[in-house]
Amino acid sequence: MSQQIKVAVAGAAGRMGREVVKMVLEDPSLTLVAAIGRSASGEDAGRLVGLPEAGVAMTDDLERALRDSRPDVLVDFTNPKSAMPNTMTAVKLGVRPVVGTTGFTQEQMDEIDRACRERGIGCLIAPNFSIGALLMMKFAAEAAKYMPHVEIIEYHGDQKLDAPSGTSIKTAERIEETRRELRQGNPNEEEVIEGARGGYFGGFRIHSVRLPGVFAQQEVIFGGHGQTLKIRHDSYDRAGYMPGVATAVKKIVDVTGLVYGFEHLLD
Repeated sequence: MSQQIKVAVAGAAGRMGREVVKMVLEDPSLTLVAAIGRSASGEDAGRLVGLPEAGVAMTDDLERALRDSRPDVLVDFTNPKSAMPNTMTAVKLGVRPVVGTTGFTQEQMDEIDRACRERGIGCLIAPNFSIGALLMMKFAAEAAKYMPHVEIIEYHGDQKLDAPSGTSIKTAERIEETRRELRQGNPNEEEVIEGARGGYFGGFRIHSVRLPGVFAQQEVIFGGHGQTLKIRHDSYDRAGYMPGVATAVKKIVDVTGLVYGFEHLLD
C-alpha cells in the first residue's frame, strides 16, 4: 500500500494505547482516524498524548468508530476480555487487526484466521513487538537444541491480568519446536505447596512473578552438567515497542489470514 495507512487505536486512553496514538501521529506514512477508549470520551486524541490537536475525538463505541472512519488497520492494546470481540468486529468490517493483547485460545485464533481469509485481509496477534524480545526467543530456541533442560521466569507488574505472559508462552512454543518433550527434575518430586514448581509446558516449567515496580522482564535459564546459560530480556519503557508496532501496521496490509507472532513479519 503506497498511500498513507489509516489507523484506528483501541484502548487509546491506556498506557500502551497512548504510546500507539503518539507513534501514529508522528509517523508521516500513517494517519490516525479513530481513537477508542472507555475513558476520556470526547477529548482530542492529540491533546491526550501531549501533542497538538489531531482532529480525532476519543469515543467508546468501537463498531461505530470503525464504520464512520473506515480505517485500514485497528491496533488493539486493550485486555483479554475485549480483544476477541474487538478483533472480530474489525474483521467483519474489513479492518485489519494488529493485536498486542494476549490470552487468545487456539480455537479463537482459528476462528479469526477463517474470518480473515473469508474477507481477504490479514490479522496479527503478537505477544511482543520488541526486537530484543524476539531475539531472546530465537536464541532460546537455538540453545534448546544443545541444552534441553530449561525453565522460564517472567516478571511483570502486579496489574497484569494473564499468567503466564504471552511472551513466555510464545518462547516456550519456540523452544518446543527444537526440543523433544523431556520431563525434567526428580520423577518423585512433590510440591509441598501447589504451584510451587510453576506451570507445566512440554516437560519444563514457566514461573510468573507479579510485583509492583516491575515493568517486563524474562529469563530463559538452561542447565547442564556444571554450567548454566541465562538468556534475559528487559523492557524499561513502552516506547520501546513502538518501532515494532509501526512496522506491523505497515506490513499487515499485504497479508491474508492470521499471523501469530511478530517475527513472521520480519522474515
